[in-house]
Amino acid sequence: MDTLYFLLILIGAFLIYSVITWLYQRKIVKALTEEDFRAGYRKAQLIDVREPNEFDAGHILGARNIPLSQLKMRLKEIRPDKPVYLYCQSGTRSGRAAQLLYKKGYKDLSHLQGGFKKWSGKIKAKG
Repeated sequence: MDTLYFLLILIGAFLIYSVITWLYQRKIVKALTEEDFRAGYRKAQLIDVREPNEFDAGHILGARNIPLSQLKMRLKEIRPDKPVYLYCQSGTRSGRAAQLLYKKGYKDLSHLQGGFKKWSGKIKAKG
């Protein structure tokens, strides 16, 4: 019985954490539809936060690859005074990247709703 209570408390804590994170991300980053993303990304810094092998397999034309795992070390490559458009495969990592950037003073943050897997525009692939 104690194990059941422990599991229920653990699940409850995880759900509360997930909801708080989701609400925080909604406050700091604009989730854009593909149409809205396409309308503004050429005037912004377009950052693909996926890993290099994912980027090489296909990415949005004009995107720079700064993986989430390297973002803290490569912040100097992103200007805080210009809009930042982020995307990853599904939208999870770009949301986490936005949180990190927001804490470092970046304010104009947007990400592609649904991520790269929902993108139907032009892409570039290596090989």
